[in-house]
Amino acid sequence: MDTAHIRNFCIIAHIDHGKSTLADRMLEITGSVDKRDMRAQLLDSMDLERERGITIKASAVTIYHKVAGVEYELNLIDTPGHVDFNYEVQKALQACEGAILLVDASQGVEAQTVANAYLAVEGNLEVLPVINKIDLPHAQPDVVCEEIENSIGIEASDAIRVSAKTGMGVAALLDRIVERIPAPTGDPEAPLRCLIFDAVYDEYRGIVVYLRVVDGTIREKEQIHMLGTDKVYEAIDIGRFTPTMKRSGALGPGEVGYFISNIKQLGDVRIGDTMTRHKGPKVQMLPGYSPPMHMVYADFFPTNSGDFEGLREGLATLSLSDSSFSFEAVTSEALGFGFRCGFLGLLHMEIVQERLEREHDIDMIQTAPTVTYKIKLADGREQEIHSPGQLPTPDKYEELFEPFARVSVMIPSEYIGNVMQISSDHRGEFVRQEYLSPTRVQLVYDIPLSEIIYDFFDKLKSSTRGYGTLNYHLSGYRPGDLVKLRILVNSAEVDALTCIVHKDQADYRGRLILKKMRKEIPRHLFEVALQAAIGSRILARETIAPLRKDVTAKCYGGDVTRKRKLLEKQKEGKRRMRQIGNVEIPQKAFLAVLGGDEGE
Repeated sequence: MDTAHIRNFCIIAHIDHGKSTLADRMLEITGSVDKRDMRAQLLDSMDLERERGITIKASAVTIYHKVAGVEYELNLIDTPGHVDFNYEVQKALQACEGAILLVDASQGVEAQTVANAYLAVEGNLEVLPVINKIDLPHAQPDVVCEEIENSIGIEASDAIRVSAKTGMGVAALLDRIVERIPAPTGDPEAPLRCLIFDAVYDEYRGIVVYLRVVDGTIREKEQIHMLGTDKVYEAIDIGRFTPTMKRSGALGPGEVGYFISNIKQLGDVRIGDTMTRHKGPKVQMLPGYSPPMHMVYADFFPTNSGDFEGLREGLATLSLSDSSFSFEAVTSEALGFGFRCGFLGLLHMEIVQERLEREHDIDMIQTAPTVTYKIKLADGREQEIHSPGQLPTPDKYEELFEPFARVSVMIPSEYIGNVMQISSDHRGEFVRQEYLSPTRVQLVYDIPLSEIIYDFFDKLKSSTRGYGTLNYHLSGYRPGDLVKLRILVNSAEVDALTCIVHKDQADYRGRLILKKMRKEIPRHLFEVALQAAIGSRILARETIAPLRKDVTAKCYGGDVTRKRKLLEKQKEGKRRMRQIGNVEIPQKAFLAVLGGDEGE
């Protein structure tokens, strides 16, 4: 198709502002899907997405729309709204020329709306503001247009108003897309260049590569060279998503589709790589994607040590479709062999764990999440610390740095006091305060990342009755008065439960962890001592009493020394048992380190 009749765009918005529903209506209005095949959130194909009602993976679809008798090919990419899946949004933006900025008419501009809009502006995309849910009784489209202009600086007076649920205004939006979003600039005669923006593994057909053609035309039966991995494959099947895979035989410049070549090796495909024709003219590699910044690290260990290879394969398969997490093999004294994984946030970590358990049937233990710290060694070198177990003793380094995040919180103005209190409790530093409208405020703070992943979000939601929304990005590292909090069970350090905390909070955090562990660890036949320590100094202790048998039950009178003899014999047995006995720690206890304060 002529590039002048192609439009590539994505839908960006905050969580629950109606991206997937709008995509459904577009598919319905353009007749891309039969009425009998239509269902809610059609593009959310993963079971996990449908259960949670969130988009996890960006998904592409090609639809056709006629304007003044001319048929246009619209390539739509539906993106996630949660901050943890920001990398998916960045990848989608690079395959597009325009973005629909969708804003809920009742909730207004939220934290992720602003963050995604800035990403689109930085990528030089044409941004179309669209007001959704105007059919709600408490919708305020005029106020929301004003908020968009105040917070993002995009002209919104002529923003199209739609209801993705009823379909009102969606046909006018499709016309606006054709009118306002620029056509892709690609030369059909130039040497072939395609950007790989996603990939999934299919058991029967190997790796399905999602690509955007930048220059030239890709056809079946051609030998295709992947520049980054230096692999050559024959194009067996090429087509578009409509939304099911539909074979087309070729894709021209500006078009989005899939490429299948029975690729079995997961390492042969790299997201962000450039594809070109084998033995064709030399071409410049496309910019690709900047590597993701991992915010949170956690260790995964198989419950059964024989599942180690299965866990490795599961992680490799997942990392193909989700290139924003990384993994490397580690070993732990308490838990054996496993993998340290880097994630973009806590929800991202939770989703990866659940997908491993469901899709690959792996039973595993996950350690408490931690952030990346940096230490300055005596010779001036800096070293990254991904887990508390890697932190050397204080005499081995000069300074310890912790990551800080620039946090934007959008709240109704009556909750300003609550949020300021929570932010200062979490060692936050005030940056600025902006009024988006008379009733809505944006507060900006610098807060240590470790405080955000601990319980900041839970506290924010409860103190603002669910109306507070949060967005954050890493702003740099600062020196902090941090210590390594060791957790000892029966005098043996459990490396999986060790954490790095601020010195002022070590005492409180240690007691909290021990109280939770005491509830989670079952009683044994011997006394179990739980201790929290910094270095050799014990901060707190909890004791789990042993299960005891009444050995004196058969003594009905007689000399008291008979009872004493039996009790001493029992005590000696318990002492010997304690020396050789192992304490069984369930997974709940490992996760107890993560949870917030139950008492508050």
